[in-house]
Amino acid sequence: MRKETREYNFDWMLWNSFTAAAQLKKGTEKEYRSMLKYIPYFRGVVESILDAGEPGQKFLDICSKYMENVITAKEKGKKTAITTFCFSPAIFYAMDIIPVCLEVISVMMTFTYKRGTAEFLDYCNEVGYTETSCSSQRGTIGAYLAGIGADIDMIVTDTPGVCDTNANAFAFASAYLDKPFFQLDMPPDLTGERSNEYHREDYRALIKFLEEQTGKKLDPEKLRANLRELAKQDEIIAELEDLARMVPNPLPVSYNLMVYASRFLFAGMPECTGVLESMLEVARENAAKNISGLSGGVEKLRAFFCYIDHYAQNLQLWKMLDINGICYQGNILSRSWAHNAPHVTEYNKEEVAYTIDTTDIDSLIDSLAMINSRMPMIKSIRGPYDAPNMWLEDTLGLAKLYNADLIVYNGTPGCRNTWGMVKLFARDTEKAGFPTYIMYADAFDARVQSWEATEERFMEFLKVRRLV
Repeated sequence: MRKETREYNFDWMLWNSFTAAAQLKKGTEKEYRSMLKYIPYFRGVVESILDAGEPGQKFLDICSKYMENVITAKEKGKKTAITTFCFSPAIFYAMDIIPVCLEVISVMMTFTYKRGTAEFLDYCNEVGYTETSCSSQRGTIGAYLAGIGADIDMIVTDTPGVCDTNANAFAFASAYLDKPFFQLDMPPDLTGERSNEYHREDYRALIKFLEEQTGKKLDPEKLRANLRELAKQDEIIAELEDLARMVPNPLPVSYNLMVYASRFLFAGMPECTGVLESMLEVARENAAKNISGLSGGVEKLRAFFCYIDHYAQNLQLWKMLDINGICYQGNILSRSWAHNAPHVTEYNKEEVAYTIDTTDIDSLIDSLAMINSRMPMIKSIRGPYDAPNMWLEDTLGLAKLYNADLIVYNGTPGCRNTWGMVKLFARDTEKAGFPTYIMYADAFDARVQSWEATEERFMEFLKVRRLV
């Protein structure tokens, strides 16, 4: 790693970047436009998010607050925990622990910096971690391994999609940094009393671990308030998902990103609710006027991303979709498996969904366990791709529900669980009538394939398949 990279803590720099961006439109329009020329590498992110109106402003505000929480945790007497995007942070906030979500911070850096996370990715390899692992964790964890981030107290993770590269990243970090480590495990079956009981007991062990690390007992009232807020968020997300079924879709393309990023950062907290409520207000207005959320106003295609997005600098994926009139129908990350989600009620999937019960401490913990076991990858990619309630069934159900014209797969070279079956998966989605495009880029590392090459190949696919 270059000496220059070690000069400042990376999370402090990221906080400053998002704090500055969040302030840009709080002056006059002339002041805002004048400032853009001073942030050439960050301009695309700022314009894409702030052009979304109030929801975009609120989203930048919570990104800034999240990073501020990370870097000021110790001075506020709070603990920090490195964790993953497939781990609902509600339990952390209930115990005054600041979650440090590796994948979300990697996305924030990939969006923001021209150099992306390259040096942090490579530093992991320098200290002994395999280069064939997922870049989503390495993009951030390399900075903590190098000692240029906030102090970390513990590492808490699960096995999203029974993903070995994800789980190994956290285990490696725990050993290298010599930090306490806890990992939830996921049985291969999603439903059934045996699996449910396993999740309950596993979550109780997690809470015991967190109590030991913080020296505090779990406060049931604080947890109850968080889960009630989370239930409120689920109601809003369910309505957003239902509105997305309309033709034209009234949701701007950036909304799906803001939905899942807000949940990963502040699930169960008022900050997330504020962003969601703002998005819902705009979506309702567009729906009432029967107008598309696309900036051009004309919806030509509807695309469902069956895995994750491509996080090229300046939100270039979302720009490409918007410019070409491609309505973005979300991905595996933006879908909720709450009991009231449209795809749950439409396909009678209540058995695989979660409900929130705040009656007593046992029901609170059971609710948390069910929420966490239904997080995106954990729910859909824990067993064979074509097994009931798994990836293929979920994808086809969602693609049909949202009237998608095509399905897109994108991940990282380290996504071995999906790369091992994606050709079979695509064969089955094609048979079901959905042209399916497999991206060969890395969602977090443009050195694998430049965004320009990725965009060109995607547009070529649309032309070859006569979708445009």
